[in-house]
Parts: sequence; structure tokens; C-alpha cells
Amino acid sequence: MKSLPVKIKSIKLITTDVLQIVTTKPHRYNFLPGQATEISINLEGWREELRPFTFTSLPGDEHLEFVIKTYVERDSVTGKLLTLKKGDELLLNEVFGAIEYKGKGVFIAGGAGITPFISIFRFLQTRNDLAGNKLIFANKTRADIILKNEFERMLGNNFINILSDEKADGYAHGKISEDFLRSYLNSSCKNVYLCGPPPMMESLEIQLSNLGIDQNSIVQEEV
Repeated sequence: MKSLPVKIKSIKLITTDVLQIVTTKPHRYNFLPGQATEISINLEGWREELRPFTFTSLPGDEHLEFVIKTYVERDSVTGKLLTLKKGDELLLNEVFGAIEYKGKGVFIAGGAGITPFISIFRFLQTRNDLAGNKLIFANKTRADIILKNEFERMLGNNFINILSDEKADGYAHGKISEDFLRSYLNSSCKNVYLCGPPPMMESLEIQLSNLGIDQNSIVQEEV
């Protein structure tokens, strides 16, 4: 597939280091909630620097949206994204991704690993089908929680936060453990959706196995 140029319609920080980018959408460019594409910046020296980013808009939207964690201390694609403005162009490629909604369950995300779940929950909201789903979201501090207010509105008490670097009223503290998970799921849980940093994913797979969760019940990106 030839790279498709899209223009940035809006770009802004929604946390101290997370960008929300809205772009135009190519004709007949389709994806499923939870899927991603590889993106590069349509500028000299950056067109071949492809990075995977998840769609956070809905398939039926007339625009595309991406929520992207940036790293300003690196000479990186995400650092360059911070310098872009409305009217600049990105290049899109093939759609890919194994994370898709397979039924009610528990979603577990770490940091920017929340991005595949944003489109899924927004899609479920349009169908009035959020009931029965839970989201466990691990972050360092409250300031790092991406789209906190939106998830609170959508999920209410089924939005569970745990913070590793900050103690705050109403928030669990520490890292996700078997005991923590035991409060929110059991071996009869039909679907567990995972997305986060590799060390977290490895730890969660062991914990879920110890809790009797069938490997076939786990939905995650293919390595």
C-alpha cells in the first residue's frame, strides 16, 4: 500500500507528555476499534521513520484521531510531533492489530497502553453496551491518567485506577498484583484485554495464569 498523506486539523497536549492529534481521513480508509497503523511525518528526513500508533477515533468518524505519548528527551518521531502544527502532514500506511472487542470483560492498561481501548470504549458507548466491562488503568501519578474525565463518565465505578508513584485518596497505590486482580476478576472471566509496557505484560500473564485465567481468554497485541 502506498503511504497516504493526511493533514493535521488539530494538535494539543492532553497531559504533560501525551498528544491528541486529529487529522483528515482518506476516502475508504477503514479500521476496527483497537487497531493501529504505522505513521511517519511528511517532512524531509522523516518520511521513512515509521512508528505504530493506534486509532482513537471511531471507524465512522469523518476524521482520524491519535493519542500519542511523546518523548522530548529523544531525537524521536514523537519529539518531532511536538513541533508540528495545524496544516502539517502525516503519512499513513496499512491498518493492523489483533486487539478487538470480543465481548464483555476486564480491560487492563498501563500508561499509553490505554490507546487501543479508547476507540473500543467509545464504540461501545455508541451502542449503549458499556455495562459489564471494567477498566483497570495503571499509571505513575494522577496527572498521567489519559482521558480520565471521559473514562469516569463512561464507566463510573468500573473505572479502577492504580498509581505507582503517588498516594492519593480514592486511588489504589503500587503495582498491579495477583491480590489486586483477584478483587476484579476470577477464573470464569470470559475476556481479559491487555495492553501496556512489555515488563508489565509479562508480569500480568503470569499473574493471570496463577489466577486460573485461560490463555485463550486473553486478548492482546500479537508479538
